[in-house]
Amino acid sequence: MPELPEVETVVRGIRPDLVGKTITSMWTDWPNSISTPTLEAFEAQVVGQQIQAVWRRAKYIVIELADAYLLVHLKMTGRLYVTPVTTQHDADRWVHVKFGLDTGEELRFSDSRKFGRVYLTPDLDAITGSLGPEPLEDDFTLDVMKARLAGRSKVIKALLLDQTFVAGIGNIYADEALFRAKIHPLRKSDSLRDEEISRLYETIRAALSDGIEHEGASINWYRKADGNKGNSQDHFYAYGREGQPCKVCGTAMSKIRVAQRGTHYCPTCQPRE
Repeated sequence: MPELPEVETVVRGIRPDLVGKTITSMWTDWPNSISTPTLEAFEAQVVGQQIQAVWRRAKYIVIELADAYLLVHLKMTGRLYVTPVTTQHDADRWVHVKFGLDTGEELRFSDSRKFGRVYLTPDLDAITGSLGPEPLEDDFTLDVMKARLAGRSKVIKALLLDQTFVAGIGNIYADEALFRAKIHPLRKSDSLRDEEISRLYETIRAALSDGIEHEGASINWYRKADGNKGNSQDHFYAYGREGQPCKVCGTAMSKIRVAQRGTHYCPTCQPRE
């Protein structure tokens, strides 16, 4: 599933092609893609709206309209791109939602597995209100992270995947951050020492920032808005590297399951204390 770096890359790709344009039509052949409101209400409310801004909240793409918010969650196989109406793409075979624009273009949502969801709401908090802080924002400080850890006793990998703890981190970047911080993924959160918390705070931000710099990880379905692959996968320290030598010490990387997710780590660099 696309995580914060992948979603941020998509946002940066579609923003120049959307801001200032007006939605003139809506089409879907899979009503289940529309999470809220009803399909009829959605179409009636979205048509005629001008796009004011495009940004990201956690793993949601937020398209800010004149008096509502259009949100897209890509889930496992979603792709979002802007294209002239007459242009065809390979991903079009899985397009299930389209928004016509006043420039003769379309915003297309391609989703082969049909797990992605589209929302229209006047109240952003109704969809995103339970999410934790954005880990790359200035107001997510080390003190904030320490405060959010206080009183919690949970396996640290599982906690990083909890979107109410901190927003946008998924399986890939949790593994990357824990490797860089030299913390075993099965450590309990209340066992972390102050210096380990400080390291983890820094490595979360570093792993996510590097993911954005490399335009996301195209391991399975994720593609940038222009259809090309990101190359974060070429720079991983941990994720997907089971059996390969650790880039730091040379030990064979291991894989276990944590919170029902495949989890990659180095037994030497990340000892379970």
